[in-house]
Amino acid sequence: MSFFNDLVKIATTAEYRNYILQGFLNTLAITFIAVIIGLVLGFIVAIVKVFARTNKALAIPNAICNFYTTVFRGTPVALQLFIFVFALFAIPGFKVYAVILCFGINSGAYVSENIRAGIMSVDSGQMEAGTSLGLSEIKTMRKVIIPQAIKNVIPAIGNEIIALLKETAIISMIGSTVGTLTFDLNQASSTISYAISDFFAPSIIAALFYLIVVYIFTLLIKLIEKRLHKNDKHS
Repeated sequence: MSFFNDLVKIATTAEYRNYILQGFLNTLAITFIAVIIGLVLGFIVAIVKVFARTNKALAIPNAICNFYTTVFRGTPVALQLFIFVFALFAIPGFKVYAVILCFGINSGAYVSENIRAGIMSVDSGQMEAGTSLGLSEIKTMRKVIIPQAIKNVIPAIGNEIIALLKETAIISMIGSTVGTLTFDLNQASSTISYAISDFFAPSIIAALFYLIVVYIFTLLIKLIEKRLHKNDKHS
C-alpha cells in the first residue's frame, strides 16, 4: 500500500514531477549530444584505421587511434567519468561539458570498431572494382563501401546508443552541478527517494522512463532495418 501511496505523492506533487521531467529531458539531451560526438569521432577513427592498412603515411594517426580505442574500451566508463570531471576538466561550471565529452569520447571508441568492422565486412572486390573504373579510393569508399557498411552496422550502432543512454545513470555518482544541468533521471529519482524516505517508487518510475525510451528506439532501429532490406530487394 505504501508503494501506491508514494506513487500518488510523486504524481500529485509539482516539485517531484518537475524533478522527474527535468531529469528525463537532461538525460535525453546528454545522450543525444554524446551520440553525435561518438558517431563523428567513431567514423573518423574507423576511416583512419581502414586506410592505414594500405597507406604507411597514416602509421602515426593509426597508432593514436589504436591507443584511444584500447584505453577507452579497456577501462570502466565510471572511472573515465571521474577522471574527466575531477582531473582533466576540473573547471568551475564545466562539469556538464566534461560529462558529455566523457560519454561522447567513450562511445566513439566503440562506434569506431563497429564501423570499421562494417567496412571490413564489405567484399574487398568492391574497392578494386571502384578503382578499376577510375574512382579514387576515397570516392569508392564514400560512394560504394560506406553505404553498404552502414546497413551492416545499424544494429550494432543502435545497441551502442541504447547502452549509452543507460550508462548516463552513473552521472549521479559525481553529484549535481550548477543548476540542474546534469540533474539526470537517476539523480532525480534519488533526490525524491531521500525526500519521501522510500527508494522503491521513484526507482520504478525512473526505470519505466528508461524502458519506454529504449523500447521506442529499438522499434525505430527495426523499422530502419526493415526499410533498408526492402530497398535491397527492390534494387
